[in-house]
Amino acid sequence: MVEPIDLYWKCGLANPHTSHCLGSGQIMISCMGEPAGGGKGGFVLLDGETFEVVGNWEHPGEAAPFGYDFWYQPRHNVMISTEWGAPKALIHGFNPAHVKEGHYGSSLHVWDWTTHRKLQTLDLGEDGAIPLEIRFLHDPNATEGYVGCALRGCVFRFYRTLKGDWAAEKVISVPSKKVEGWMLPEMPGLITDILISLDDRFLYFSNWLHGDIRQYDITDRRNPRLVGQVFLGGSIISDGPVKVLEDPEKHGQTRPRIIKGKRVSGGPQMLQLSLDGRRLYVTTSLFSGWDKQFYPDMMREGSVMMQIDVDSDQGGLCVNENFLVDFGKEPDGPALAHELRYPGGDCTSDIWI
Repeated sequence: MVEPIDLYWKCGLANPHTSHCLGSGQIMISCMGEPAGGGKGGFVLLDGETFEVVGNWEHPGEAAPFGYDFWYQPRHNVMISTEWGAPKALIHGFNPAHVKEGHYGSSLHVWDWTTHRKLQTLDLGEDGAIPLEIRFLHDPNATEGYVGCALRGCVFRFYRTLKGDWAAEKVISVPSKKVEGWMLPEMPGLITDILISLDDRFLYFSNWLHGDIRQYDITDRRNPRLVGQVFLGGSIISDGPVKVLEDPEKHGQTRPRIIKGKRVSGGPQMLQLSLDGRRLYVTTSLFSGWDKQFYPDMMREGSVMMQIDVDSDQGGLCVNENFLVDFGKEPDGPALAHELRYPGGDCTSDIWI
């Protein structure tokens, strides 16, 4: 247990999110804000043996405006962090007005891994609003990776330029659907999680609102190619309150997903891939305030974990109809399961040095 008061007094931070182990033996955790609820993208260091709070990783006054995820690449002396938004704005749900008011981020921050100094801020613009999960390629020599940007359903590739600085370009865009019976006239996919297979061949991401998981061949890094897709619930199921008026991808409204007799509430969210690349696991809970807003049934029934069988040769996704973990049946439930981790290391936590 790391007490909030320790984060506050020792680091001036709150709302911890992503953790990574460091080569030094310490644990580094990104934070999303400061104790009053404003945005603040700083980093906490913990002792790897005692879990005591050591202090800040970043220098005083150099925290980013917002925080969320991060990934470091020691061979290239770089760390890149992302932004969600101010905790006081997002905690009770999503209000589109807060985006215009500047309570959500749209930038990547590039840091010197050795000196802990912030080197660059890459503004991704409107298409890059709410950049969440960031992944370098697993090859430790690689100087590129991808970040999923939730609000406009885009994936950006970031890379080191010939000049030695960093840049980003949009490489995937999921079109919004025109709808009625929803909070806005257009519904984005809301990309909430991405991961890269250990062989750096496939990119996966989840569209939490549209309800699908996509698999892209990224052999050509600048031109990802869609090779697999599967629908698992979401907000536009055929018997739901939302009607799709116009869908540029012409998917139609899919039927509810029922596995082992249980109807899946919510949409696909956090992902984890087996080390051999053949089994993709997914949970459905994003954040309780947003779960309650977009999928109230999940609050009553709990989240689930599902398994997708992956064709890791040619590409392709298929639901395993015999696998379901129902967190609604937990003794103290219903529970909202979020992150997935392999005890021996996995596709979203391992960093090779």
